[in-house]
Amino acid sequence: MSVEVIGVLILVAVFVLSGVRGLNMGVLSLVAAFVLGSVVLGHSPEEVLSGFPAGMFLVLVAVTFLFGIARVNGTVDWLVRIAVRAVGDRVGAIPWVLFLLTALLCATGSASPAAVAIVAPIGITFAVRHRVNPLYAGLMAVNGAAAGSFAPSGILGGIVHSALAADDLPVSAGQLFAGTFAFNLAAAAVTWLVFGRKPLTSGDAECAGDADTGAPAPRLGREQIATLAAMAAMVLGTTVFSLDTGFVALTLAALLALLFRSTARDATKEIAWPVVLLVCGIVTYISLLQEIGVVDSLGTTIAAVGAPLLAALMICYVAGVVSAFASTTGILGALMPLSIPFLESGAIGTTGMVIALASAATVVDASPFSTNGALVVANSPERLRTDVCRGLLRWGAGVCVLAPACAWLAFVVI
Repeated sequence: MSVEVIGVLILVAVFVLSGVRGLNMGVLSLVAAFVLGSVVLGHSPEEVLSGFPAGMFLVLVAVTFLFGIARVNGTVDWLVRIAVRAVGDRVGAIPWVLFLLTALLCATGSASPAAVAIVAPIGITFAVRHRVNPLYAGLMAVNGAAAGSFAPSGILGGIVHSALAADDLPVSAGQLFAGTFAFNLAAAAVTWLVFGRKPLTSGDAECAGDADTGAPAPRLGREQIATLAAMAAMVLGTTVFSLDTGFVALTLAALLALLFRSTARDATKEIAWPVVLLVCGIVTYISLLQEIGVVDSLGTTIAAVGAPLLAALMICYVAGVVSAFASTTGILGALMPLSIPFLESGAIGTTGMVIALASAATVVDASPFSTNGALVVANSPERLRTDVCRGLLRWGAGVCVLAPACAWLAFVVI
C-alpha cells in the first residue's frame, strides 16, 4: 500500500472518529500528522509542523481578540444601533449588503480573509440581533469576497493573469471577473433560498445580547472611540496599504489591551480557541498530504485522461475539494499548469476553463477549514458556534459535490 493511500485512509479515520466520539478534529489531525509524518515517514517534529498554518492561526486569534474587545466594551453594540437606524425595516437587505461590501473590498485589492475579517464580525452580530441566521450572514460575506477577488485589480485575478501570461494564454479580464462574479452571485442566491428565509428563534437571537432594536445607541466614551479608531485603522491598513491582516489586528488589539486592561482580560475569553485548534490541526495534516504527493498523484491521473472534457471536470473537482482545506491561492497556482495542455490543444476554450477552475476553487472558501469559513465560525455567538460549524460542514460538502460540476457545465460545456 502506497504512502499516499495510507495518508488518505488516516484522514478518513480522523473524520470518522471525530464524528463518533465528538473529539475536536484538530486534536486528532495533529496526532494523525505525527503518526504519518514521524512514524511512517520518519520526519522530525519540526518537519511535521512545517505545514502548520501560522498565518491562519494569527488571523483567527488576532481578529477574534480585537473584535472581542469591541464587543466587551460596547463598541459593536453602538455600531449595530447605528446600523439599525440606517436600515430601518429593511433588515432582509443586510446580508446582501455584506455580500456587496466584501466584493467591493476584494475587487479593489483587499485579500479575501482581510475583507471577511472586517465585514463578518459586525455583520454577524447585527444579523443575530435581528433573528437572522449567522450562518446565512457569514456565507453571504464569504460569497461576496469570492465574487470580487477576480476583478482585474483583485489579488486572485492578478495571480491568474500572471500565470497564464507566462504561457502566452491571455484571458479576457472582463469575462473572468463577470463569470466568477455571476457564479458566486448564484451561490449567494442559493444561500438565501436555503438559509435566508428561516429566522432564528427568540432564544437564539437573545444569546448575542439584548435583542431590543428600539433602544438608543449608547454614548461613546474614550475607550469606544479608541476602539473605533482601531477598527478604522484595520480597514485602512489591510486594504489601502495591503498590510498583513493578522499582524495588523494583533497590533491594534495589543494597543487597546495596554490602554484598557480590564476589558482586555474579559476579551481574551472571546478568542475562539476550539475553532483555531480545529482549523489549524486539519490544515497541518492536509499540508502533509500535499507534501507526500497526493495532489501530484491526482494531477498525473488527470494528465493520463484522453478526453479533454472529462479531464477538465476532474481538474475542477480537484480544485474544489482541495481548496476547501487549503489555500485557494496555492491551489490555483498548482492546478493552473495542469490545464495548460488542454488549453493549448484548442479542444477546450481557454477563458471558459479558467473561469470554471477559478469558480470551483473559490466557492468552497466557506468551508470551516478555510480561513474565511473559520472566521465566520469564530465570530458567531458561542452558543450558536457549533451549529454554525456543522452548517458550514454541510454547506462545504454540498458545494464540493455540486459546484465543480456546475462551473464545468456552465463555462466549459455550454
